[in-house]
Amino acid sequence: MEKGMKLKVRKELDGKQQSSIIKLKGSLIAKGYTEIIHILDQDDDFHINSFEIENGSDSEVREFITAFIAREKLEDSISILKL
Repeated sequence: MEKGMKLKVRKELDGKQQSSIIKLKGSLIAKGYTEIIHILDQDDDFHINSFEIENGSDSEVREFITAFIAREKLEDSISILKL
């Protein structure tokens, strides 16, 4: 069974932030955590990126994303939504 995860991404990003977020999404796909990431508008300021992950790998994926956000200093640009 699969479980969903959602990321809240700020729409207005500088070039470095935008590149880092694209790198994060590519890494999620390359590592096999998901196959596709859906992007929807939340409001004027944020997009919601949602994707499916296999049940049981959610803590591993959450740790990967959290470490990536900290390493790239993206705390003000992207966050994991509570499900």
